[in-house]
Amino acid sequence: MCAAVAARASRLKLSDNYVDINEHFHEQGWSDGLPVMPPTEDAVAAMMGNLEPATVLGVMPPGDGTVTVEKVAANAVMAGCRPEYFPVVVAGVKAMLQHDYNVGSVSTTTGGAAPCFIVSGAIAEEIGLNSGTGCMGSGFRPNASIGRALRLVIRNIAGAVPGEMDKGTQAWPGRYALCFAENEARNPWDPLRINRGYEEKDSTITVIGLRGVHYINEGGQETGLGNLETIAGSMRRMGLVNYLHQMNRTAIGLVLGPEHAEEIAKDGYSRADVQNYLFEHARMPMRELRNRSYWNFRVWPEEYDQNDPDYMVPIVYAPEDFVITVAGGDGRHSAWLSSWYMTRCSTQLIETP
Repeated sequence: MCAAVAARASRLKLSDNYVDINEHFHEQGWSDGLPVMPPTEDAVAAMMGNLEPATVLGVMPPGDGTVTVEKVAANAVMAGCRPEYFPVVVAGVKAMLQHDYNVGSVSTTTGGAAPCFIVSGAIAEEIGLNSGTGCMGSGFRPNASIGRALRLVIRNIAGAVPGEMDKGTQAWPGRYALCFAENEARNPWDPLRINRGYEEKDSTITVIGLRGVHYINEGGQETGLGNLETIAGSMRRMGLVNYLHQMNRTAIGLVLGPEHAEEIAKDGYSRADVQNYLFEHARMPMRELRNRSYWNFRVWPEEYDQNDPDYMVPIVYAPEDFVITVAGGDGRHSAWLSSWYMTRCSTQLIETP
């Protein structure tokens, strides 16, 4: 990786016409296709607050762009963030810069992976980050603008432009923005941040490089076991790279709707019990994986018996590789998150002024 070089963001003199500014930004390739807010010096300064503009957060692949506070703030303004969102944006950038996340691979793969950001802690309520009904959808400024700001950083600072360094065959809408909060009030277990090694008083942001969000409905079963059977069954499918790269310790996300989570916990299942159940039951027989998907690039533990067609291959290396949170509102719906195979889950502390 190239060494970071501190530099102030460049300045441009443009017309003060909003339409003209947007046309210029689109022509330069600085937009995700949607209108942007003009990153004026005053707006960027307000976004940064007391942070030092030239502070280097790191070097971000694939283009090895030097990520400074000022450059991140400019993209946050463009995305429509309010200044109070900025600590979450900065922490999200730091999470992506962690080695485990592997931002270069996630941002350039033909698999079209995209970061999914999950916020845990008091800051979510403070800034109005949605954790309830519709939390992964549209209509909520903090969710949309924070997720979009982090995607613009990948595009404008790291250089992952579609058709250039970004080679996503089809990609998916998560590449616009995917950010939501944990519904802590309806989570029957410890908060995600504690499960990820932080303290109750902390606020954190967790990032997983995803290939898709897989919808689960279970309205016929009303027991913990019944829900878990359906969830595990939805993970048993062909065409997933996750079944072929367990040694990479790639995480699988599970976002439980509050009703499913309540029933599972009521029947005595802890978070660890859920992880263990899915590890034992979200498996595919060797015969259905052989010579499919990325078979020739599989990275498996030695104990997997590749000569036994009935050998059941788990979707992750170990139970703890299931990252489980509770989010959403009423309704018997959950989702599991299939991740890109060259990434791991990363969590970062959100530091507030």
